[in-house]
Formats: sequence, C-alpha cells, structure tokens
Amino acid sequence: MEESRIKGFGGESERKTPLGRPRHRWEDNIKMDLQEVGCGGLDWIEVAQDRDRWRALVNAVMNLRVPLNEENFFTS
Repeated sequence: MEESRIKGFGGESERKTPLGRPRHRWEDNIKMDLQEVGCGGLDWIEVAQDRDRWRALVNAVMNLRVPLNEENFFTS
C-alpha cells in the first residue's frame, strides 16, 4: 500500500489533457474577428476559396481594427 502512495507523488502523471482553458484555434480567431466587424453570419470558408475576395475581406477587417491615430505612431 505504501508503494502506491509513493508512486502518486513520483512525478509520473496519468493526466493526458493539459490544464487550463482550451487554446483558441485559428478558425475560432477568424470567427471572433468576423463577429467584431459585424460579419458573423458570413460563410468565411466559401470566401476563402477565392483569393481576391479573401484578401479584400482581410484588408477590410485589418483597416477596421487599426485606430486612426495609429498611423502617427508608426511614422514618428
């Protein structure tokens, strides 16, 4: 019985999953970004099939996220 107690403290863990909250996946980040800019109902997978439409969407989202006074920060 004492052997099983010691084994529990020995550093061998039976835990297979990491502790804490699950990490965000790339897909989850895309969905959150689209929700932020008001395009939550958009089928982003279909848009991503067309490079030009996807590039336009990504540029639009990035332009909405950058504050107006941010450009002064980068040039100074």
